[in-house]
Amino acid sequence: MQNDIETKTIRIGTRGSKLALWQAENTAEKLQAAGLKTEIVIISTKGDQILDKSLAKLGSKGVFTEELEVGLREGSIDIAVHSAKDVQSTIPDDLELVAFMEREQPHDVLLSFNPDFKLERDSKVLIGSSSTRRRALLKKYYPNVSTAESRGNLQTRLKKLEDGQFDVLMLAYAGVYRMEYDNLIVHHFPLDEFVPAAGQGSVAIECARNLDPEIKQSLKAALDHPETHTRLLAERAFLRTMEGGCSIPSFALATLTEDGNVSITGGIVSLDGETHLQETFTAPVTEAEAVGVKLAKTILSQGGDEILRSIKAQRTEV
Repeated sequence: MQNDIETKTIRIGTRGSKLALWQAENTAEKLQAAGLKTEIVIISTKGDQILDKSLAKLGSKGVFTEELEVGLREGSIDIAVHSAKDVQSTIPDDLELVAFMEREQPHDVLLSFNPDFKLERDSKVLIGSSSTRRRALLKKYYPNVSTAESRGNLQTRLKKLEDGQFDVLMLAYAGVYRMEYDNLIVHHFPLDEFVPAAGQGSVAIECARNLDPEIKQSLKAALDHPETHTRLLAERAFLRTMEGGCSIPSFALATLTEDGNVSITGGIVSLDGETHLQETFTAPVTEAEAVGVKLAKTILSQGGDEILRSIKAQRTEV
């Protein structure tokens, strides 16, 4: 069987944006370093094709993953590489997340072509963002700020910024850093206020559950980062229990403490920024998923369920 692994080419499914290709190429490099052959297969998703609608209107389940998952089922690819924050909270039974790659710094940043830009609490600026979480948190902490929809890949959004469609652009640091646009960063948001989306900054590797176990083990050994995996188990358990996808303004960030526990901070904010629920729980790493579930149930019981119902009602009316 070892010979089969050595001769097999791992077909890596990915979206076609520059950032997605960076993630796929980084995955390929790690697999090649482990002695595996690779091939990158580009697949276009609904989220890439439909740019004139917000993610909330598209629906949050699998807009960046569904077509890749079809490839896994049909066998045209062996693994799918996703930004972990784009992966739906519940994975279909015939598929699994086999690895989470080492996480980059997970915080949010602002980009501007004006290096002297400063964000103040009373700033009246127009910020480009397609994230309901970021927009809601901006309303809470920067009530005079306005936001504008900003769909598309990083280069498309930067072109909109350059054309003056908004004053600054709000993004995850990880993608900005990986694409080497750090020189445009003019503001770093603190993690205690702007808690990121579950999984932000990490890359998830998905495969068919019936993929050969030895190949699966080789993939895990080459790609999985145990600390990141533990953190994302907690965050994704939180997300799954909240029943929230990337169009819900929930947030969660887990860290490992010096004494070997997992600590997770998470919550939800109403779309108008008026109601903000946030708690932190700590547990042994063996209870990473359980503590994520506990946190979500706590937030829901404090009024998070009402926020979710309100958001769903507003979308039904649109």
